[in-house]
Amino acid sequence: MSEPQNPDPSELESAIEQNPEAVAEFVERLDAVNELLDVISLGESALDDEMVRELSATGSTLAESADGLATDETVALAETVGANGDELREALDTLVVLQQSGTLDELAELAEVGSLATAALDDEMVTSLAGTGAAVGEVAQTAADDDIRDGIHTLLESVGEAEQSSPEQVGAVGLLRGLRDPDVQYGLGYLLVLAGALGRAQSTTKSH
Repeated sequence: MSEPQNPDPSELESAIEQNPEAVAEFVERLDAVNELLDVISLGESALDDEMVRELSATGSTLAESADGLATDETVALAETVGANGDELREALDTLVVLQQSGTLDELAELAEVGSLATAALDDEMVTSLAGTGAAVGEVAQTAADDDIRDGIHTLLESVGEAEQSSPEQVGAVGLLRGLRDPDVQYGLGYLLVLAGALGRAQSTTKSH
């Protein structure tokens, strides 16, 4: 590899004469670089031994902190945050809205009340609640049957229609007149069928 050769003085003078503006700009930049080096040198001189020790200790502490944070758990957490950044940002926005509206505090109080209530329940109360829940579930399952749902719906509609009418006091003559009404006759027939079903259910229950 050949060593760089110093330019001939005559060639250097010729280059300066041909590009005086570029040479002047280079000299100005060279002055700025020299000033910057002077400032750095002054900064280094201003640091005493104690400041150097403190900076060294701070650097060591930062390095130890970085080592402490670089665990498998933090790495996995960082990967999860990176993979779910959009969802986490939306969740944080929701939390901010809940906090600003006071809903978050109310939810916390509600959770605390629920925790206290759970702690106050003894085994007997838990067993009773479980039994009640099971009974309610059985009733709900029975009510979900199509025939039962339709029957209850029809009964409730009839009650509503009766409430909207203006019933009068009825004697024996009125009762006989009402029995001639086909709707009343259908109603009585339905009540007789219902009475029969209730009687069969009661007799079956008692036989067990």
